[in-house]
Amino acid sequence: MEQALKNWSVKQDDINMQAGLQAHIAFHLSGMRPRGELDTVDELGLRPALFAGYRDLGKLRYDFPLVLLRAGAGEASVQSLSGLFDGALKEIAAGADGERLRKHALRLEREIRALAAECAGASFSDLWDQAAGRLSAQNDDLLQNSLDRLRAVLKLDGEVVDCDQAMPFRLCLHLWQTVHDQKARRFQGDIGRLVVKLSDILRADFIRSPEGLSAQRLKASVGGAQRDAFDFEALSRLLAGTSPKALLPDSRRQRIRWLLSVLESQRLYPALGGGDTSSGDAEPYGFVFESCADAVAAYRERLPKMIELAKAIAMAELEIEGEYNESKHDAFFANFGADGLDPGNFELFPDYLIRVHAADMQAADNDTILQAFAAGLRAKVLVQTDDILEPSPIVGGNLAFGLRSKQLANTAIGLSGFYVLQSSSSNLLRFREQLLRGLTYPGPALFSVFSGASGNGLPPYLNAAAAMESRAFPAFAYDPSAGPDWASRFYLEDNPQAELDWPVHGFAYEDEAHQRISENLAFTLVDFVACDRRHARHFARVPRAKWNGSMVPACEFLAPEPKGLSDKVPCLLMVDPNDVLQKVIVDDKLVREARRCAEMWRSLQELGGIHNSHAARLLAQERKVWEAQSHPAAETRGNGLAPASVTPAVAPTPAAPTAPATVAEPAEPEKKTDDPYIETARCTTCNECTQINDKMFAYDANKQASIVNPDAGTYRQLVEAAESCQVSIIHPGKPRNPNEPGLDELLKRAEPFL
Repeated sequence: MEQALKNWSVKQDDINMQAGLQAHIAFHLSGMRPRGELDTVDELGLRPALFAGYRDLGKLRYDFPLVLLRAGAGEASVQSLSGLFDGALKEIAAGADGERLRKHALRLEREIRALAAECAGASFSDLWDQAAGRLSAQNDDLLQNSLDRLRAVLKLDGEVVDCDQAMPFRLCLHLWQTVHDQKARRFQGDIGRLVVKLSDILRADFIRSPEGLSAQRLKASVGGAQRDAFDFEALSRLLAGTSPKALLPDSRRQRIRWLLSVLESQRLYPALGGGDTSSGDAEPYGFVFESCADAVAAYRERLPKMIELAKAIAMAELEIEGEYNESKHDAFFANFGADGLDPGNFELFPDYLIRVHAADMQAADNDTILQAFAAGLRAKVLVQTDDILEPSPIVGGNLAFGLRSKQLANTAIGLSGFYVLQSSSSNLLRFREQLLRGLTYPGPALFSVFSGASGNGLPPYLNAAAAMESRAFPAFAYDPSAGPDWASRFYLEDNPQAELDWPVHGFAYEDEAHQRISENLAFTLVDFVACDRRHARHFARVPRAKWNGSMVPACEFLAPEPKGLSDKVPCLLMVDPNDVLQKVIVDDKLVREARRCAEMWRSLQELGGIHNSHAARLLAQERKVWEAQSHPAAETRGNGLAPASVTPAVAPTPAAPTAPATVAEPAEPEKKTDDPYIETARCTTCNECTQINDKMFAYDANKQASIVNPDAGTYRQLVEAAESCQVSIIHPGKPRNPNEPGLDELLKRAEPFL
């Protein structure tokens, strides 16, 4: 009887498991949830498991907020708050009180970061004063000493901006303004020189004229105390008799006066000396617009004045050198600018900065931007996307994934003459060099930025970073001026683990038996979509009691050619608000969307020289030729005899096939050493080791890790880093401290990596 009950129980478990599996497969294929088997996720507040450590960004040190320095120039005018504090501590925290200074500096930094999130657009000095005031209320003399020493080093100020909806434009505007100010200073210097030289020509001509030599003019030029000592009438007659008679032709005199009037009345930049609009001088033109159509209208209205100014500058240079020939140059300058200005002329003038919101764009707006570029408008256009998971305009269609901005960026790249940058806002600090290159590029530039402010419940920074991580909005830059080919023009390296379809990160958790479990999780488009409640219909939570072996990671379904998954369903690891691990399964529609996203990412990889199919095919062909020449077909392996008709010959030595840049050289054999080391060339920039100890591990200029100070941490940290490394390139060596606790266990764990 007891055995029968056991058999019945096992059979019942099998039936329940089969019923659960059928429910899982049904949801995956149809998106329908069988009642009682699966839960909706709308109100559960789930996040991808990799987000478990990012609930409170205020407690973390990362790239934001930014400080837009007033006194800075170029990319140095944009600094992260953490970077500024790190730089200050390098200067003052080297002595015996270094640790105290570091602790106090981090407390102040946290206060400023919290205030920056509350006070948008506040200055660094104001936030410093508020944060220092809060800390100083503790009446701690050592703390006050630390704050005073920090402030003595950080003698700077500027606007503090957090990663929010307004940040992309404020950052672009700040960098654009630094470029604009530099051009204004150069322009004012050049115009000032021309005005002085032309004025000197007229002044010299006037001095030689009868009016300039009149007794009244001579008397006015002498100080009052000496006037009675001269006979100005006699002096006038004397100078008039000895002065050269050749004066400027009237036509030249009038031309120089016209040139001066044009140069001094220009409105492209502030007038020399800052200008004085109260005296009637017109204010300088504005070059920042919220609409491409408005910018085009302003450009067309100003173009005649720009042509006139460019003509005046060219004529003034000839006049100053005395090379203006009326018979030749009058006809030339009469038609100057009839066909527009040469590209070189635009180097003198300001570039337009235009902000466009992708949500407001229509097809006509895309055409307007491209037509403006083609018409010669030197515009830098920021297209900001706040929501890239917008629904398709077609009912039941695919997700749009920032379709408007992506289409515009792809079209602009195809036209080849425009600078194009795409990035999430979370990456803009690291992309500031590329952003500045676009702002100084001698032609139109398009910046497509995802702000992350989609209102899906995640902080904009985390949402934007997830979009870039999941390949939904990858970062790249296309610079036509960087070289003649795609290898030099297209930049893709800032994307995390750019050589992979999806970035992979280590994840550790505690199971029901309180055991530490570690595994690697890929962050895919499915994870990114799981952050957005609007798309909760694509997911279903599986109660823990119904977890089974048919649930496999969603990334396995996203391989180019998935196999052996007919009886499996894709699932994600997620965490609830209490950080309890949950599993959700994913419907097939979203899996198809993720595959489409992966295909688009692979296309970008090819443009960036990663896994280039043409290069791989060429290399395979060359390798095949080389193998054929190295092992002639005349050699047989059966009885060792060659056909009589074949005359053995020495094959010519083939040229060594040239491997493309994307094909790695064979790795050197691993070397065992007592010192810890990293195979830096194979590093995938996963941040695992630097998160364990950023004093022991650090990135080089190529963002690849090495061990910079093996004594800055413990042997346990070396072993843990080796275990968490996704590509097993960390080798802990032997313990440097023989007295470190637990060495026997650690040495056993380190054996696979020695």
